[in-house]
Amino acid sequence: MAPHVGLLVVDLHIPDALTLKDKRQVVRSLLDRAASRFNVSVAEVDHLSACQRALLAFACVANESQRVRQVLAGVQCMIESDPRSEILQATVEVDAL
Repeated sequence: MAPHVGLLVVDLHIPDALTLKDKRQVVRSLLDRAASRFNVSVAEVDHLSACQRALLAFACVANESQRVRQVLAGVQCMIESDPRSEILQATVEVDAL
């Protein structure tokens, strides 16, 4: 059985972040919670110098595409439930290797 790899890319708006430090607190919290709760690999991949924007990527590997989608959906729900940020766009890609 081939492994399946999934990538969730989330474009965030962080309205209350007035400085990069404010933004980093929100981003670090989201990345740390996702990594520990869902066992995904995480990174901030764009908008690094913008105070109120962040592009986050979450990667997951599993033996079934359904499991990959379930994990990434959980990550997206966790981000949506955080009142400090707003999702502008989210995309999910899942591929078999």
